[in-house]
Amino acid sequence: MRIARAGTAATKSQLKVLRTEHSRRLVPAVASPVAQHNVLPVNEILIGDCLEKLASLPEASVDLVFADPPYNLQLEQSLSRPDQSLVDAVDDDWDKFASFGDYDRFTRDWLSGVRRVMKDNATIFVIGSYHNIFRVGTILQDLGFWILNDIVWRKANPMPNFRGRRFTNAHETLIWAAKGAGAKSYTFNYEALKAGNEDCQVRSDWFLPICTGAERLKDAGGSKTHPTQKPESLLARVLQAASQPGDLVLDPFFGTGTTGAVAKRLGRSFIGIERDKTYAAAARARIAAVTPYPDEAISAAPSKRSQPRVAFASVVEAGLIAPGAVLIDEKKRHRALVRADGTLALVGAGSELAIIGSIHKVGALAQGLPACNGWTFWHIERDGKLAPIDELRSTIRGALKIAAE
Repeated sequence: MRIARAGTAATKSQLKVLRTEHSRRLVPAVASPVAQHNVLPVNEILIGDCLEKLASLPEASVDLVFADPPYNLQLEQSLSRPDQSLVDAVDDDWDKFASFGDYDRFTRDWLSGVRRVMKDNATIFVIGSYHNIFRVGTILQDLGFWILNDIVWRKANPMPNFRGRRFTNAHETLIWAAKGAGAKSYTFNYEALKAGNEDCQVRSDWFLPICTGAERLKDAGGSKTHPTQKPESLLARVLQAASQPGDLVLDPFFGTGTTGAVAKRLGRSFIGIERDKTYAAAARARIAAVTPYPDEAISAAPSKRSQPRVAFASVVEAGLIAPGAVLIDEKKRHRALVRADGTLALVGAGSELAIIGSIHKVGALAQGLPACNGWTFWHIERDGKLAPIDELRSTIRGALKIAAE
């Protein structure tokens, strides 16, 4: 495992050039000597102490951080199965700390280094177990990070508890945090995630298998190359949720390069920091063998929030719907008259108590709800079929796009 800090900010022109260079077709990952200040070692593995390597990176230069730090498991003896065979547990030196105080100082140092190199709109995912994640969460807040979610990775195939003295430890926790409480423009691909999840919001409990089979890297003797290799499906969800193609992802505890492999496949760039040369060599070979997905398979889905605002009055003014037309909800329970100024009048409300307002207000009042998305609630009947008026808004947006080009 490894550590971090930061350097001097790159100029906008430098970052623009670097963005172009690290766009889609990534160069093979190579072990790098000490990175020079103001130069982004894009798609490189920096071998050495995490804190020192972080300090060599330009300030405010990365878009997303994924960190899988030592868990400080505090294993005092070997673990064995009922048949007396030994469990391949994490007993490496990089996971050992003399005290909780030492671990907390280490955590504070690397998080401070990471925070310095994060852009203002960047976010960080930190993964851990019950041994360390609560300590990490406290330090994140102490340093000014703003926690957005805690995510439970529920393992489809967890290791059983062989001694039968505790519940089976079947999950790990990820903390997702912004650089500060004021961060508003961080990346969260809400619409794309929802569309890929049967049009349901993606929840904060992720059911994914642990790393097994052909994905698990092994040495010449058949032993695991790294004891805590994370599954690519986990990193794919992280990167697709909180980054865009072309973004730069930092992993200060790179291990065998899961972050780099997934980043290359999904058209992101990466910087990895790893102090163990064996792990770094395995990561380098692994990433070199990755074939990126085609551009059309990973291009960013359009976000509704990024599209130009269109008022319903613009739809009326464009002649896409005429004053006097009647709108109806999908279940045909409510009707509203389109007025010339782009407001609606609820049909059947009575002349003295007529409800007049925006498509959203009238839709909400018709249902007795505090809010309503009028674009999707109200429909217009054409050729015997109902279509949401949102289709008319899409027509306006298409015209605006053509005009802009």
